[in-house]
Amino acid sequence: MKAHFDILIIGGGPIGISCAIEAQKAGLSYIIIEKGCLVNSLYNYPANMTFFSTSEKLEIGGVPFVSNNIKPTRAEALEYYRRVTDKFDLNLHLFELVESIQKLKGHYEVRTAKTSYTSDNIIISTGFYDLPNLMNIPGEDLPKVNHYYKDPHFYAKQKVLIVGANNSSVDAALETYRKGADVTMVIRNGQIGERVKYWVRPDIVNRIQEGSIKAYFNSNLSGIRQHEVDIESPEGTITIPNDFVLAMTGYQPDFSFLEKIGVNLSKDYLRLPEHNPETMETNLKGLYLAGVVCGGMNTHKWFIENSRDHGERIVGHIVKGESNR
Repeated sequence: MKAHFDILIIGGGPIGISCAIEAQKAGLSYIIIEKGCLVNSLYNYPANMTFFSTSEKLEIGGVPFVSNNIKPTRAEALEYYRRVTDKFDLNLHLFELVESIQKLKGHYEVRTAKTSYTSDNIIISTGFYDLPNLMNIPGEDLPKVNHYYKDPHFYAKQKVLIVGANNSSVDAALETYRKGADVTMVIRNGQIGERVKYWVRPDIVNRIQEGSIKAYFNSNLSGIRQHEVDIESPEGTITIPNDFVLAMTGYQPDFSFLEKIGVNLSKDYLRLPEHNPETMETNLKGLYLAGVVCGGMNTHKWFIENSRDHGERIVGHIVKGESNR
């Protein structure tokens, strides 16, 4: 017989974990299915990343997050969420990819790469970090191009071009520059992004102004070859030598997965998934969204600190529905 649960949660990040904690507190049976490691998106963040939020705003389940700094690091967050998972002894299956969700009479059937489950309710908390926004230019598929940045040492003594002007781009530019890389930034707008961490923004502005980091504003990368790249700038096409490209162009939720399930998406650029903001339930009864996936392409709307209560809303709605039967 297939394992049956009151709630099946897809995504083992901080918000998925918080949903599981709420289910456990309500006495509901649940399981978290995560295709990668625990808090997989956070694990894939840059090694030296510092959060914008303070540690107390990243807390879930009423467990204090003690950090050595005002702004916690990636390493501290990984340790914290692992300890939270251990504290609640959460029912969690890692490295198990969800392949399909089918609505049956009165419940859902979820098939994974390993087995299948049935559940009365589904919570999708898959984040947005797995699918990069592609530039769709010649050479983007070359091995020298990466849409993810991990550690600066790899780029020491190399000519590195970084696309973008927000936090991930700026962190990559500063860190690789300080490890000896020759760094060039290509920025679509006329300035460094306004969302860049306030204690970092002056650093990148000063490095650009002094010429330590070259920046092409109001420009786009138009072509990539093995040893050089083309930049469309206000002065025309510029070709420069290049060893590696870090395309920090942002990421998006897996819209095809949502559409295949039957979640309605808005027809505009934002691709907003239809859901009730009070209960987080989608157009499909018993199927809920939690976390950044709720914002569609507006991936800067939801963070851990302002979506960690989604689990409370969802479980509260499920419990209320059970009591009304």
